[in-house]
Amino acid sequence: MATVSQWVEGARPRTLPNAVAPVLAGIGAAAAVTDELPWSRAGLALLVALALVIGVNYANDYSDGVRGADVERVGPMRLVGSGAAAAGQVRTAALGCFGVAAAAGLALVAATGQWWLLAVGAVCIAGAWYYTGGARPYGYAGLGELAVFVFFGPVAVLGTQYVLSGRISGAGAGVAVAIGTLSAAVLVANNLRDIPSDTVADKRTLAVLIGDSRTRALYTTLLIVPVVTTCLLAFATPATLAALLFAPLAVPSMLRVLRGATGRDLIVVLRDTGLAMLLWAAATAAALALA
Repeated sequence: MATVSQWVEGARPRTLPNAVAPVLAGIGAAAAVTDELPWSRAGLALLVALALVIGVNYANDYSDGVRGADVERVGPMRLVGSGAAAAGQVRTAALGCFGVAAAAGLALVAATGQWWLLAVGAVCIAGAWYYTGGARPYGYAGLGELAVFVFFGPVAVLGTQYVLSGRISGAGAGVAVAIGTLSAAVLVANNLRDIPSDTVADKRTLAVLIGDSRTRALYTTLLIVPVVTTCLLAFATPATLAALLFAPLAVPSMLRVLRGATGRDLIVVLRDTGLAMLLWAAATAAALALA
């Protein structure tokens, strides 16, 4: 039986900025177009995001573990791969998290009266499971980064803005693109680290398909996009330039990647990329809300 600390580590807390940052960004985008924010809805949106991210982490642990893809993996605790927890227990934990996300999402949809959003929620849960689950997981076919960009960028950011304000703005779209690319950069760093083990396990991530050097170039490009977005947003809201404060976390990570960091040396890159995304989201949200 896995300990509580092992379950917490298996939930991969370093990935939680992927849940918090899009909601923060969406709140800021909503505050820019409405006079009063329904904070109860914001809380529900955050709960949905957190439950989905933890759920997908447990789902990945389960699916990769039963396939034998986690035997030689560097990085956080793998509950199934290490033998600390039975595969069925981890699967139940994943499904439980998805259940929490579904319940919170249902409450959010009921509060807005936009019942078509149930379909969006169902697609999000399916996307979380089939990333590494099912007979043909799309995460094993080089589509993980694209899915992360879509779900944690446009879907999460613009979804949050919509349920809080009833509309989607151009600034919200720009913020969604930036958050999507930063979230994808987190996965790129993760998959760059895992190229050797994923190759052996026949897990054909985008990093495996395009190779080490191109993956490093992709990571760099993804970190440049939020800088460009910040400069464009500043034409309408100069205060958004505060988001460039993410650079002290982003630039060292970029340099580590470009200088050839591998294995455990990429763990700090993974952590700092997530924190950079969180800082960018918080600063941009505050600027938009104050404006």
